Amino acid sequence: MAAQIMVVEDEPAVARGVQVALEREGHDVFVAPTGEEALARFADVAPQLVVLDVRLPGIDGFEVCRRLRRESRVPVLFLTARADEVDKVVGLEIGADDYLVKPFSVRELASRVKALLRRAYGELADAQGGGTLRRGDLVIDLERRRVSRDGVRLSLTTTEFDLLRHLAAKPGRVYTRSQLLELVRDYAALEQDERTINVHISHIREKIEVNPAQPRYIRTVRGVGYAFAED
Repeated sequence: MAAQIMVVEDEPAVARGVQVALEREGHDVFVAPTGEEALARFADVAPQLVVLDVRLPGIDGFEVCRRLRRESRVPVLFLTARADEVDKVVGLEIGADDYLVKPFSVRELASRVKALLRRAYGELADAQGGGTLRRGDLVIDLERRRVSRDGVRLSLTTTEFDLLRHLAAKPGRVYTRSQLLELVRDYAALEQDERTINVHISHIREKIEVNPAQPRYIRTVRGVGYAFAED
């Protein structure tokens, strides 16, 4: 699907390369060289996806993502430096859906963007079908992609929603971290990326569990992965 995409990148060569690559895929691209401009223009541009560099002058990518998450669930793809492992973890913790390590290939960028758009708006979102999953006091509205507990609406990112949906759909089934990554990313997982699932699961627990330290819904299967509680 073609989409409106905001690229927040201060390096002109990188920004231009990303813009050209995405426009070749049929997307409309707006480039913001600073976090301040991205936030100021977000409502006007109304992007369906944000490609966000971590290292920006002034307001950095982390802060931009935090502020966006207060008002929007738009998918966010972080761009990080190869050596900055902490950037990946922090980015996921504050609500990013995926990350791409610099330097990256145009093909990889297009693949990541396509996967995020499909999950949020396209075939994969539609393929869920209508209906609702009810697990205890947790209600997962598949059609409107909403989650509530005891009638209170919870705000989950695209990746968090998809992880919860897959787990809750089959209570008791144990998923490895690699399997979960491939389900939500739509491409083969790398072994070194598997620990990012831990971050996403931790974030989901903070939102859906009464006591995240003693989770009722998502249980850890030591040495394997995760499963949704059967009862």
